[in-house]
Amino acid sequence: MTPPRQIDYRHKWRVMMAVGSGVFLATVDGSIINVSLPTLVRAFHTNFSVVQWVVLAYLLIITTSMLSIGRLADMVGKKTIYLLGFIIFTLGSVLCGTAQSVQWLIGCRVIQACGAAMIMALGAAIVTEAFPPRERGKAMGIIGTIVSMGIVLGPALGGLIIETLSWRWIFYVNLPAGIMGTLMVARNVPDYRPRGRQQFDYRGAAALFGSLFLIMMGLTMGQQRGFNLPWVWWLLGLGLLLLVLFILIEQRVAQPMIDPGIFKNSLLSVSLATGFISFIGLGGTGILIPFYLENILQFKPIHVGLLMGIVPVMLGICAPISGSLSDRVGTRPLAILGLAVMCLGYLAASTFSADTGSWGYVIRIFAVGTGIGIFISPNNSSIMGTARRRHLGIVSGLMAETRTMGQIVGVSLLGAIWAGRTAYHAGTHLAGGATLAPVPAQISALNETFRVAAFLLGSALAMGVWALFKESRQPPTPRQAS
Repeated sequence: MTPPRQIDYRHKWRVMMAVGSGVFLATVDGSIINVSLPTLVRAFHTNFSVVQWVVLAYLLIITTSMLSIGRLADMVGKKTIYLLGFIIFTLGSVLCGTAQSVQWLIGCRVIQACGAAMIMALGAAIVTEAFPPRERGKAMGIIGTIVSMGIVLGPALGGLIIETLSWRWIFYVNLPAGIMGTLMVARNVPDYRPRGRQQFDYRGAAALFGSLFLIMMGLTMGQQRGFNLPWVWWLLGLGLLLLVLFILIEQRVAQPMIDPGIFKNSLLSVSLATGFISFIGLGGTGILIPFYLENILQFKPIHVGLLMGIVPVMLGICAPISGSLSDRVGTRPLAILGLAVMCLGYLAASTFSADTGSWGYVIRIFAVGTGIGIFISPNNSSIMGTARRRHLGIVSGLMAETRTMGQIVGVSLLGAIWAGRTAYHAGTHLAGGATLAPVPAQISALNETFRVAAFLLGSALAMGVWALFKESRQPPTPRQAS
């Protein structure tokens, strides 16, 4: 067998800058667009149910395509696809800015999302390959800080652009950043190409794309229009059937899109599962908190925006510290600590009331942000550390997939629980929606929803403890390069 090509770690920080620019651009774009939705409703003389597809179409394409991109990158090389992603994202941004109708804008967002999916799916894989294993946690921590910066700056930057220029410049500002990022990737990211010829599993890719698309559509439509509609369950059922078909296909093809052998590593499966659960909690509670702050506590939008920044700011502070520590003490203990702190944070948030002030909110939600900041870098390092070199692309895609799917499931699941419990406590059907229910009913339902989130994090914590016990009973093995 041909020995694996040696990796040159001397230019790791140049690679980090190139990849970080892509991660930052994709993260900012994901959060900046939400601020513009009311403006787009007025600009295109349409309604929110149509304009929301500017966001949903982007999310759908990213979530359904990342795994296929990861597999393709393992076949042809990560740099080629990452560079192509930058180019497509930049071109799509310019086209979005020139849109003359909301349908045109949605179509251009699909193009933009194709590029963003390439960037988001492969960033962790490229960074993992560029840094030595002993610095992997630190590298993942820096990526976490970049993500949090994008989340925090996106809404503020979007509001400033809309107020001083126009909504079109939300997309046009990506042009210089995209060109600069493309040049940085072309110059600094090494082009490691896999040896040998491989075949792409088109049947498996089609089944997985259809499965994820239908499941996402079912969850999204169920959250918006109610899970009591039969066709919502048809979408979810067909999506699950296609997922079963995908698993059967992967077990029968010579070169599957996702090698089932990857999941024989139970520690990788635990890391993916706990990451998925943590983002269920973040996604679900994150969508409810603005309604609590603005509708119940009567805070002004700018006040709400500042308070909503606590979680990403704490993530940005804690992620690099936790990542660096994990390189010294191991990934699992810190991941467990982060899950425990998040669980305590959700339990504290389950005591929100109509009289909670700003500092009361900060004290409770502070632990959630600190916990995810402690957890995410070691967990990501653990995921990427289990991957053989030839699987880095698909494992990176799986990691990104757990994040986006977790958020979608969280919004749908916890949103539905909150709406259902609000109706229960109100004692009547709420024709105008749960946000119009009496405040005591909303508060009781919100507290119960946070307790559900705490329970989910508790289950993830138990899985992490089991993984730590299993790791302690097996001898350390060197990371395989092939």
